[in-house]
Amino acid sequence: MANTKPHLSFWQIVNMNFGFFGIQYSFGLQQSNMSPIYKYLGADEASLPYLWLAGPMTGLIVQPIIGAMSDKTTSKLGRRTPYFLIGAVFCSISLFFMPFSSTLWMAAGLLWILDAANNVTMEPYRAFVSDKLDEKQHSTGFLTQSAFTGLGQTLSYLTPSILVFIGMNKDAVNAKNIPYITVAAFIIGAFFSIFSILWTVKTTKENPLSEEEMERIRQAPLGLKNTFKEIWEAIKDMPLTMKQLALVKLFQWYAMFCYWQYIVLSLSTTFFGTTEETSAGFREAGLMNGQIGGFYNFIAFIGAFALMPFTKRFGPKISHSICLTLAGIGMMCIPEISNKPMLFIPMLGIGLAWASMMGNPYIMLAGCIPPERTGVYMGIFNMFIVIPMMIQIFTLPLYYRAWLGGNPENVIRLAGALLLCGAVAVLFVKLAKSDGGQAPAPMGGGH
Repeated sequence: MANTKPHLSFWQIVNMNFGFFGIQYSFGLQQSNMSPIYKYLGADEASLPYLWLAGPMTGLIVQPIIGAMSDKTTSKLGRRTPYFLIGAVFCSISLFFMPFSSTLWMAAGLLWILDAANNVTMEPYRAFVSDKLDEKQHSTGFLTQSAFTGLGQTLSYLTPSILVFIGMNKDAVNAKNIPYITVAAFIIGAFFSIFSILWTVKTTKENPLSEEEMERIRQAPLGLKNTFKEIWEAIKDMPLTMKQLALVKLFQWYAMFCYWQYIVLSLSTTFFGTTEETSAGFREAGLMNGQIGGFYNFIAFIGAFALMPFTKRFGPKISHSICLTLAGIGMMCIPEISNKPMLFIPMLGIGLAWASMMGNPYIMLAGCIPPERTGVYMGIFNMFIVIPMMIQIFTLPLYYRAWLGGNPENVIRLAGALLLCGAVAVLFVKLAKSDGGQAPAPMGGGH
C-alpha cells in the first residue's frame, strides 16, 4: 500500500463500513433466534452449546487462512473485495433457508455454512478498514464499524416485534413450531446481507498497492502450505499487546456466548416459569429478548459514537474496562428483575460494552501489528474470540446441571461475573508505544 493514505471524510468512512451492517444483521439473527430454533426442533437445553459450535469452529479455521490469503491477493477487484462478495452470497443463501429447516441437524448444518460465509467476509473487512485509513483515523474507522454492528443487530433483534406491530400474528407457526415472524426476519436478513456489501463495493474502492507492495506479494510463496507457515510465523512473532488481549477476550467472549445461548431461556424462566418451547410464554420470552436486544444494540450504535471522544481522552483500556464493568453488573442483575420495563436498565451497560468490544480491542491491536501482516493478524486475533467460545461450548454442558442447578438464570449470572474479570484484565494490557512512550490515543493520537 502507498505510504501516505488519503484522509477520508466521515461519510466516506460510513460508506466504507456500510457492508458491516448486513454482516451484523446476520449475526444478530443468530444470537437472538438460534437457541429458540434449536428448541423448536427438539434440542435439549443442556446441549444447546454444542449446537453453536459452527461459529467458533469455522472462525478458528477460516479467518486466519482467509486473512493470510487476502494479504497476497491481487485481483482486479482488490485484495479484500473478492472475499466480501463470496461471503455475502453464501451468507444470503444460508439465511434464506435457515427458518425452513425441517430437522435439528439441517439447522445446525446451515449454521456451519452461514458462519463460514460470515467469517470469509469478516476479517478481510477489518483489514480493509486498516488498509484504507491512516493511523490517525483508525479509531474513527473501527468505532464506525462498531456503530454499524449496533445498528444491524438492533434491527435484526427488533424485526420480529416490528412484524407483529404491522399485523403479523406472533403465535402463527409452521409445522416445526417456528414462528412465521422468525421466517420473515431471516428472509429480510438475506436481502440486507448482499445489499449492504454491494453498497460498500460500489462506493468504496481499495487503495492501490504500491509497486514495492506488489513486488513483495509477487515474491511471496503461494499455496496452502505456505499460508499455514505464514500463520505460524505470525503467531510466533505476535506482539505483546496482542498476547495480553487474549485473556481479556477469553473472559468477554465466554460471557457473551453464555448470554446469547441462554437469555431467552432465562427470561422465560423468570417471567413465565417455563422453558417449554411450545408454550406461549416461551414465544413471548423470544419477543422480549428481541426488544431488549434491539435496545442494547441501539445503545451500542449510539455508544460507538459517544465512545470516540471518551476513548480519545482516556484511552482504549480505561474505556473498555468501564464498559465491561457496567455490562457485568447489568447481567448479574437480569435474573433478579421481574418487571419488564426494568430490563432495559441493564441493557444500557451491555450496549456500551458491545460497542466497546467491536471497537476498542481493534484500536489496541491496530497500533501494534505490521501493515504487511494486517490480514493474517486480524484473522489470528479472531482466534481470541472463537477459542473462548469453543471452551464455553465444551465446558458449560459439563457443569450446567451440577454447578448451575440446570437453571438458565445462573448462566446469565456467570456471564456477568466473567465480564467483571475481563474489566480487570484489560487494565494490565501494555499498549504499543508509538507516541512519546505512551499508547497512542484514538481519534488523533495515532492508532
